[in-house]
Amino acid sequence: MLQLYIGNKNYSSWSMRPWVLLRQAGIPFEEVLARFDSFDHDSKFKATIAGISPTGKVPVLVDGDLSIWDTLAIAEYLAETYPEKNLWPRDKAARARARSVCAEMHSGFTALRGACPMNIEAHLPDIGALLWRDKPTVRADVQRLVEMWSGLLEQHGGPLLFGEFSIADAFYAPVCMRLHSYGLPVPAHIQAYVQRVRALPGVKAWIDGALAEQDFREFEEPYRLRR
Repeated sequence: MLQLYIGNKNYSSWSMRPWVLLRQAGIPFEEVLARFDSFDHDSKFKATIAGISPTGKVPVLVDGDLSIWDTLAIAEYLAETYPEKNLWPRDKAARARARSVCAEMHSGFTALRGACPMNIEAHLPDIGALLWRDKPTVRADVQRLVEMWSGLLEQHGGPLLFGEFSIADAFYAPVCMRLHSYGLPVPAHIQAYVQRVRALPGVKAWIDGALAEQDFREFEEPYRLRR
């Protein structure tokens, strides 16, 4: 059976993407939690993934003797291994667009990701309001999201970015968590998409797991001193 090494569900946005993809697509896998105790070389986290990931990071997908340690690579591997799941859109042009927006997420939106680290359990609209006021780069990233999602939802008719659930929705699920946790202002149709993603069974299962952790990690908490 596939194994997926992940970090804390409350904080690890990178881990969330392939976990949601597997769960929502109904692909069996074993979850292996590498808890964020610290990222020092002698931490339990590093010990858990030693010999699994050459980067020393999560997520990592293990299939027999093969380890895949990049989220895009994991997504492509799953799409090739389970073609019947249609993880990418069926249409060639839509697949190209889906790969483009996933790559953009993979390498972009650095202001939003840096200022608003994923924290599913937290309710931070006051912080979000300050960031929205003071960080034009955050506003620019959100505006790009609004433009992208609006165009895709209109073109493909919803309810998700390419109509049916795809890798693209899994890749943007952590952004939906950020928009929700920080209360960043978006148009009603974008907020509706955020709520549809949050209601997906695979995403809801991740959220429920994050809420059940109750594992406050100070080094992941720039805005809170306690839960």
